[in-house]
Amino acid sequence: MAKLVFGMNQSLDGYVDHLAFGPSPTLFRHFIEQAQGQAGSVYGRRMYEVMRYWDDDHPGWDAGEQAFAAAWRNQPKWVVSRSLKAVGPNAELVAEDLEGAIREIKTERDGEIEIAGPDLAHSLTKLGLIDEYRIYLHPVVLGHGKPYFAGPRPPLRLIANDRIDENVIRLTYVPA
Repeated sequence: MAKLVFGMNQSLDGYVDHLAFGPSPTLFRHFIEQAQGQAGSVYGRRMYEVMRYWDDDHPGWDAGEQAFAAAWRNQPKWVVSRSLKAVGPNAELVAEDLEGAIREIKTERDGEIEIAGPDLAHSLTKLGLIDEYRIYLHPVVLGHGKPYFAGPRPPLRLIANDRIDENVIRLTYVPA
């Protein structure tokens, strides 16, 4: 049975914003290794549209960017959306019965499946389907934006903290 993991970069004041701060080379290597080892990813529409960047090769990419793109392209993706009519390569649209679809994915797979996007994570949290939360805490204060927790923070228990690079700590929580 797969483990559903919601992990994102977060500012000190609780916001996620891929344009406001990005990963260092060390953290990016960490994310490449994570992507290479994942059994798949589940995206909300907005996060999927951001990640579609990795579907196309871009001139000037370095080896790390090429490795991340290859890992992302190779893994199965499920996109939760009622507005999209089609999705890209190696992706499947989930438009109905979110709970049933995610439970089926979870039982049919082994390994870690990434949950991407705060709104989707909020919906799956309410259904009790997320097994682990990973906060990559950056020393940045944004003051506004999209919060990591799109709704009330669920009761959580800290199980690990790891320094990923000189500025980022990964906090790992499970439902309490």
